[in-house]
Parts: sequence; C-alpha cells; structure tokens
Amino acid sequence: MSQLLALVILLLILFIGDLVAVRTKAWVPSIFVCAVLFLAGYWTFFPQDIVALAGVPPVVATMMMYLLITNMGTLLSIQELKNQWKTIVIALSGILGIIAVLLGIGTFIFGFKTVVVAIPPLVGGVVSALIMSEGAKEAGLASLSVFAIVIYVMQGFAGYPLTSIVLKKEGKRLLQQYRSGQLAYKAHGPAAEETAASAAAPKPELKLFRNMPEKYNTDFFKFLRLAAVSYLAYLVSTLLAPVVSVSPFVLCLLFGVIATSIGFLEKQVLQKANGFGFAIMALMLFIFDGLKQATPGMMLEIIYPLAGTIILGVMGMYIFSFIAGKMLKVSKEMAFAVSLTALYGFPADYIITNEVIKSLTEDEKEREMLTSNMLPPMLVGGFITVTIVSVILAGIFVGLL
Repeated sequence: MSQLLALVILLLILFIGDLVAVRTKAWVPSIFVCAVLFLAGYWTFFPQDIVALAGVPPVVATMMMYLLITNMGTLLSIQELKNQWKTIVIALSGILGIIAVLLGIGTFIFGFKTVVVAIPPLVGGVVSALIMSEGAKEAGLASLSVFAIVIYVMQGFAGYPLTSIVLKKEGKRLLQQYRSGQLAYKAHGPAAEETAASAAAPKPELKLFRNMPEKYNTDFFKFLRLAAVSYLAYLVSTLLAPVVSVSPFVLCLLFGVIATSIGFLEKQVLQKANGFGFAIMALMLFIFDGLKQATPGMMLEIIYPLAGTIILGVMGMYIFSFIAGKMLKVSKEMAFAVSLTALYGFPADYIITNEVIKSLTEDEKEREMLTSNMLPPMLVGGFITVTIVSVILAGIFVGLL
C-alpha cells in the first residue's frame, strides 16, 4: 500500500466519523465510529503499520501531543485551575469507585490478578497499560499481559457514547437555565475572554513581546514559542525524575497556563499558527493505531472479563461520582462526565465536549457559555485521571502481581 493511499483511507475514516457525529447531533461520537472502522480495517485488509505508513509514526504523534497539551494549557487561567478543585475531587472519587467495586466484587468473579491488571489501564492511558502488561509478562501471565493492552484499547467503546449522552443532558440543562435567565454568563472562560478582548479595546496578549511589530509574529514564531514551553516542561520533568516522577505532559499543561498568564504565549496559539487541525489528526491516528493489537481471537478469549470489568468499573465510577457531586453541589451529569474521562483522557475529552456543544446550539454566545462551563472540568478531569493517577496506580498495582 502506498503512503498516499494509506493517508486517503485514514482521512476517509476520520471524515466518516465526523459525518456520523454531525448527522446524529453527537449522540454517536466520531471517535466511537472511527474506532469501529479501524478495528474492522485491521481485521481485514489494513497493514499493521498503516498509520506509520501514512506518515504519522509514534515520534510525530508524541511531538504533536506535547504541542497540543501545552496549547490546551493556554485555554486555562491560573484562577480557572484553582476554580476546578471540585473537578479534581470528583475525578478522584470516580477512580476510588472503580477500585472499590472491582476489588470488592470483581475479585470474586474474575480473580484477584485479573482485577489488579485491569484497574490501572481502566483509569488511565497507554503508559499505565504498558506498565501492567510488562508486569504481567514478567510474572508469567501471558494472557493477562495481552488483557492489559486490550482493556486500554476497548474501554473507549463504553466511555465515548456514555460521555456524549451525559454531556448532552448537562448542556441542555445549562442552556435552559441560561435562556430563562437563571444562569448568568460571566466572561471568565477561554472563549469569553477572547470575545471580550475583541469587543473592547485591543489588549496585548503577548506582554513580553509588546514592543515587537505584529508582522514578526509569524506562524513559525508561534510554533517556536509553543515548542520552547513544551521543551521546558520536558526538561523539568527529566530534572525531577531522580527525586519524584512527574509526567512531562502534566507539566506541559501547567507551563502552558503559566506561559499564557505571563504573556509569552497567546491563547489558542496552535489554532492561530494554523496547526491545530493537523495536530489533532496526527494524535487521533496514533490513538487508533493501538487497535492493531486487538485480534479477533484475542478478543474472543478475553471478552468476558473485558466486558465485566468495564461494566463494574463504570458502575463504581457512577456511584462514587454521584455521591461526590451531591456533596459538592455539582450536577450528576457533569460529575459522571468528569469521572468518565478516566476511560479515554485527552484528546477525546476535548473532541467529544466540542462535538456536543456544536450539536446543541448554533448561537455563538451560547456556545461560548457552554464551553466555559463544560470544557475546563473535562480537560482537568482527563489530566488528573489519565495522566497522573493512573501511572501512580500502575506503579503500586504492578507490585501485587
């Protein structure tokens, strides 16, 4: 298969996903549709390396992940992060629910080691899945080694549609309150800040470069500053490694926030450099590349524990996030959506939230209101669960095998 044919096929799949999402008003998320099509492709005629063949090897996807997560940091202010303490509590409650239900009930059904292998990938991303897979392999548990990867690959099938459903309910609730005057729209979210900035007198975002003529702020200068912040995050993560393990991606988000607040980066710098769409495309293809691990035979062998652990995990997540939401006066829909980010993380949390918002209203101000209320907790929830907690859990649980 030629490079361009591979690229055309993969872009066709991404387009079909978007098409279905638009036609169904995000009831069927594009990521879910794409995952099904990728799985069908790998089980039929796709070369195993089709994503790399199309021009997106892992090294390119990693670069895009650094840039995208730093760019996501420009959407959040330091004040916004402080405001998201409830999100952090709810996200941790959801994880606690997964652990409690799987260890309490799942152990009797599937066995202790199966549950131990399942929990970290279920609340996290590829890093925790790889840690558990390698740990199971070293312990001589070959089938559980495969199970760790497949549960990471397949958990999104539960997470994508559930998140879309609960976010649509939350969005409709917010719109109803906003339209009836019960919810005042405060210009503090990322979209609102941009609107206010354009409506009022122009306020320089790049305080550190205020004396530089605008003509020098080229796309390449935007990319340069974004890459420099990402590298700084990576460097700090490396320097901290002997003392404490901190994911460079967590630091990318934090440094993106700081760099924007001091005026080194503008908000949504990747969009302004005309690179956001390509970066999302590369990262999505990399995620779907993981589906090549799931062969039909492997799926049949582990389908029962796979479905069982995911169902029990989601049940525990809902119960605990519901309780936390009640205590913190957060709607049960938003609380559940935040905890569901554990099943997929970034960029799926960003993509699904935006799809839902676009499907609910055509009015730009209403979209900004929904974005300011729904996107920050979804982003913060995803980073807390997938990027931070899951890796810590994997480090603890791998010692139990």
